[in-house]
Formats: sequence, structure tokens, C-alpha cells
Amino acid sequence: MVERKEYLDQLWAWKDERQIKVVTGIRRCGKSVLLEQYQQRLLANGVAPEQIISINFENLDYEPLKDYMRLYNYLKERLCVDKMTYIFLDEVQEVPSFEKVVDSLYIRDHVDVYITGSNAYMLSSELATLLSGRYTEIKMLPLSFREYMAVTGMAKEEAFAEFMKTGGIPYVAVMNRTDEKIDQYLEGIYNTVIVKDIEQRQTRREKESGKRKITDIALLKTIARYLASVIGSPVSMKSITDYLISAGRKVSQNTVSDYVEALTESFIFYPVERFDIVGKQLLKVNNKFYMVDMGIRNHILPRKRYDLGFTIENIVYLELSRRGGKVNVGKYGSTEVDFVTQKEGVLTYYQVTADMTAEETFEREMRPLRSIHDNYEKIVLTLDRFSLGNYDGIKVVNVIDWLLG
Repeated sequence: MVERKEYLDQLWAWKDERQIKVVTGIRRCGKSVLLEQYQQRLLANGVAPEQIISINFENLDYEPLKDYMRLYNYLKERLCVDKMTYIFLDEVQEVPSFEKVVDSLYIRDHVDVYITGSNAYMLSSELATLLSGRYTEIKMLPLSFREYMAVTGMAKEEAFAEFMKTGGIPYVAVMNRTDEKIDQYLEGIYNTVIVKDIEQRQTRREKESGKRKITDIALLKTIARYLASVIGSPVSMKSITDYLISAGRKVSQNTVSDYVEALTESFIFYPVERFDIVGKQLLKVNNKFYMVDMGIRNHILPRKRYDLGFTIENIVYLELSRRGGKVNVGKYGSTEVDFVTQKEGVLTYYQVTADMTAEETFEREMRPLRSIHDNYEKIVLTLDRFSLGNYDGIKVVNVIDWLLG
């Protein structure tokens, strides 16, 4: 197992604090393994085994504990006296009304609670209301390219070609890979997310609002394929609706919006807002959507052409998200900057392109950055190694080296 050090360090920084630690991310991105590794770190630092209670609700052994009162009584009976008890509840959204258990544990002394979930809706519903200001969310993604290289042991150029094709779901990196086995494994994850996680979201929404919204799985998959095909392009609910109508589907913008929300809450897609660099404000129209994993994208998308540039752009977005801070698409007048990051008040501008060797491409990528007259760092990330350098303060960097840096 590759050590997910960045996420482990985030959890460790919150150890023993009176905050519920909530680890979220798509299924099979490594949340359960992260909790195991964190427990091993606790044991290595003097925590006794009886101070750790760990439950994975995907394990049938714990099926009886999906009743929230039974779960609470089970945990209460095992709390240590005058010593910290570390409680780990994995895939806790499997337990109806789990937030009542978490809230009751929170108000006890000497209890440190960690939970994981595969759907963001659990944080936008009762849990967020009940635990307002009492939880810290750690957003987990599949393997970074650096982690992928550590697992596979491949040379970096070969590893990157494979990473673009198969993605970073941890088990894919360690399996004896064939195209057929990868496709079957990713299909299982994708269908589980589409059907099971969104069904759980439905159950909670039905309970809270009295109505169900996502009923057409075929439509959900069609919208997912469309979003996967327009990675790196601004889209609106209207443009998605128009596409569906042109393909013979009668659907309203409100329905499309509900279905897109379901796909983002299950962590398949990440919406990225546009940022007006001059006005320093977010624009509420035409977001871009990036996908959680290139392997899943390649699985669901019929390959008609090879879009290397957009694949690299998606990988860069995920890496920027891992590195922290706010990530937006930049708008400067009539031009666009692929990404603007904001971290502790400092902006950084990024352009992403597969190749900078053609003069027209070089000028196209440089133009928006040259027009921004401030002293924040400006970087172009490219796959080629011929155009690297510093051009009047704009750095051109190889994207593979940047991912490993």
C-alpha cells in the first residue's frame, strides 16, 4: 500500500481536536485504507488497541449496527474511561440518522471521531445543520501522479502515458493490468456510484423534502457521458438541455440541474467556477466540469478522437485541488486563463497545453498571461520539453516535472 502521506498529515494535524473529521471522496479512492494507515500511526505513537473502535459499514459483520440506536449503544459500551477513544465509522452514510450518533459522541469528553462517506449530500443535509462549525472535511482524491509512480515503479514518461489512460484509482495501480480487467473493475465502481450512492442520496432527499428527483438512470449516464466529452469547455444547464433535446430527449433545465447535482455530489465530476481577474469576483454562468479520474472517463466515453490537451488539463486541475486553496477558471476581458489558484491571498495563474512548439500555439497560450499586469506568478504547463524557460517572467514548465515537484 502506498502511504497517503498528505491526507494522513491532514488527519494528524486535527488529532484530539474537538472537531468531527469527515473524509469524503468517490468510492474506492482509498478512504478505508487511509483510516487503517491512520490507526497504525496512532498505535505506533503509543495509543493502546482498546482505545480504537473501527467499523466499516460495507462489512456484513456490522449490518446489525445500521440501526443508529444500536450503533450508539455499541460505541458507548466500548468507550475508555479517562482516556481518549478514537472512533472510525467508514461509509457511515449506510446508517440512517447516523448524524444523531455523531452529534452525541461529539458532546462527550475524551472522544475523537472520524467518519468517511462517498456522497457529499450527507454534508449538505442534516449533518451540516446539526454539526455546524463542528466538523472538518478532508476531500480525498484518487492517487496523484507522484503516488502512482511510487506504486507502479515505472519510469516517469511511461508512467504518465499509463496514468492518462488508466487513472489513479488505487487498486488499478497495483493490479496485474490488462485493458479488459481495468474496464471491468472501473465499470463496477462507476455503476455502484451511479446506482447505489445516488440511490442513498435519493433516500435522504425523499426523507427531507418528501419527493424523489433522480428516476432515470439512462438519462443520468447520458449526462455523465456528455460532461466527460466537454471537459475543459464552459457549459451551462441550457447547453446540456439543448444537447439532450437535439438527441431526442424531452427534458427540462430543472431536471438537468438536479441530475448534474447528483453527479457532482457523488464526486464523479467537480464544477469549477469562472473568476473575473479584473473585477476579482466569481461569475455565476458557464462553469467548467472536470472528472475525478481519467480511467473512469476513458471507460464511459466512446473514443472518437484523442484529446490530449483536455486530458492533461483535467489532471492539472486535480493536482491543483490536492495542493490546496481555491481553484477557478480565469477570465480576463475576452481571454481566458485555464486556472487561477488562490491560497492565503496569493494568486497563481496557469495555462495548460500539450505542446508549445508551434509558434501560433505559443502566442495563444502566452497572450492572456502577458495581458495580466500584476506581480503574481504565471506558469504554462506543457508536455513538450523544447519550449521550457522563462519568457519575461512567465515560466514554461514541463507538466510531468511539475506533477512530481
